[in-house]
Amino acid sequence: MNSFFPIYTTENACQDCYKCVRHCHCKAIRIVNARAAVIPELCVCCGECFKVCPAHAKKVRSDLRRAMYWMEQGETVYASVAPSFLGFFPDTTLEQLAAGLKMLGFAGTSETALGAELVSAENAQRLRDAAPGVYLSSACPAAVDFVGKYLPTWRDAILPVVSPVMAHAKSLRQTYGDAIKVVFFGPCAAKKNEADRHPETLSLALTFQDLAAWFEDCKIRPEELPGEAVVPHVAQEGRLYSFEGGMNDTMRTTDGDVQLLAVSGLANIDRVLRTADREKIAASGGKLFLEMLSCDGGCVNGPLMPAEASGVETLLRTSRFGACRSSVGRDVPVDLNQPVEALPVSESPKEEILLRAAMESVGKFSVKDELNCGGCGYNTCREFARAMVDGKAEAGMCLSWLRKISQRTSNALIRYIPAAVVIADQDLQILECNRHFARMLGGEMLETFDACGNLTGAYLNRLVAYTDLFRTVLDNGGEIERSNQMYGDRIYDISVFSITDGRTVGGVIQDVTQTELRREQVAEKAREVIRKNVLTVQNIARCLGEHMAETEILLNQVASTYENHVSSDGVR
Repeated sequence: MNSFFPIYTTENACQDCYKCVRHCHCKAIRIVNARAAVIPELCVCCGECFKVCPAHAKKVRSDLRRAMYWMEQGETVYASVAPSFLGFFPDTTLEQLAAGLKMLGFAGTSETALGAELVSAENAQRLRDAAPGVYLSSACPAAVDFVGKYLPTWRDAILPVVSPVMAHAKSLRQTYGDAIKVVFFGPCAAKKNEADRHPETLSLALTFQDLAAWFEDCKIRPEELPGEAVVPHVAQEGRLYSFEGGMNDTMRTTDGDVQLLAVSGLANIDRVLRTADREKIAASGGKLFLEMLSCDGGCVNGPLMPAEASGVETLLRTSRFGACRSSVGRDVPVDLNQPVEALPVSESPKEEILLRAAMESVGKFSVKDELNCGGCGYNTCREFARAMVDGKAEAGMCLSWLRKISQRTSNALIRYIPAAVVIADQDLQILECNRHFARMLGGEMLETFDACGNLTGAYLNRLVAYTDLFRTVLDNGGEIERSNQMYGDRIYDISVFSITDGRTVGGVIQDVTQTELRREQVAEKAREVIRKNVLTVQNIARCLGEHMAETEILLNQVASTYENHVSSDGVR
């Protein structure tokens, strides 16, 4: 667990479902002992793994204690609130949030949208002066990191302009002094990367969840407060940045010199840029500006936003919240230049022999074995093999391979267990059985099994007389065991158990007829031996009884003679 990185995994909570791998476009997940861990050098902090994790094992680093500490130390701290707050706090106005933040100790609350307006104005000016070609926005830090790491040939197309929150932080420091601290509140995990890289400008990036928890801890209900003015003034068109295309709406002009397009979601950004022909567009003399957002639909659908936050109602409220005007021509009083960092992910070529060995370890011996089902989280079996070679994946992630192993193990157990085994569905139709079961039935059933390899589809109630045991288990669950049950001239030990409640039932039947007969023969012989021993004992006892009687008579006679002899001598 790397809790210093903005996104990490609580290993004990991870349920080895691999859903994060399936949804991570960067495949920045390493599986070790069936537990998923984020790989910081590959991750762009889009937060998709956090959003889709069913066990809530993925966590976004909380920096709330640092902000609380600054308040305790009396620091001058300003809050930068993202316009997507409308989706997270639907019943709270911006002014009420500002009042709540003031109660927490903030010196003032300002809108990140102010920085967005500066960024749009700066971009419009740069595009006006730029040569024909394709240009990419720099507003979304996750999208910028994705291009820098995975599409490095497009890195020079990103306009070297800071993001809205960085522009806002610069503006606040210019207005209130460089000694202040600026804390951002929004729905984004990637903003934490910006704060980590540029702490001198953006002191801290917190989430709306952090803010809600802080309010609750201090028993503050901002929706009930009268409101507090934001500083230094309210924003206008920059509030549209929170949804897809909002940035472009603030940069539209009447001259039509630049074509503005928007694309959201890393997969869509990847697809568009890999298929775009930069040289062809540049040769045509046109300019294309592409607004990139890592979250589908924009920040309103950020990883730390509630599911309903990107609904139509929120989009309409956001649209009404922002002014219908352009940022083109606005004055930009701060330096917004920021070169894009080079963060390419180097991937060493994998020897074919290593890839082949990895694929064979999961039963992929030929092209027809490569299902490319995506169950492991990778698009193809070769991608999965490459991940195994890199130490990012384990063989146990291949579901088709596990299914084959499980099926083979199950078949072997059923086939070779020295008893009759049968599995049936809720209608008591046979799903699977072994040859011992068919042999127990005998006749045509054994011939059918030998010919077809199974008795699938046959009804148990037409084959055996104890289907009431199967029906009882289907209806009530649990298991039933019956020993020495007589059916016709046979004796059975029967165990019936539930496999899937109300749907699948299994039975193990042992024919113990010969065993019981042999046992009865042994018992009869034992009884015969016992009878003989009893007779012998009785004879011994009788003989001993006769002997004792004769001895008693003899002793009495001797004693009587002795007594008579003593009396005649006069001695007592």
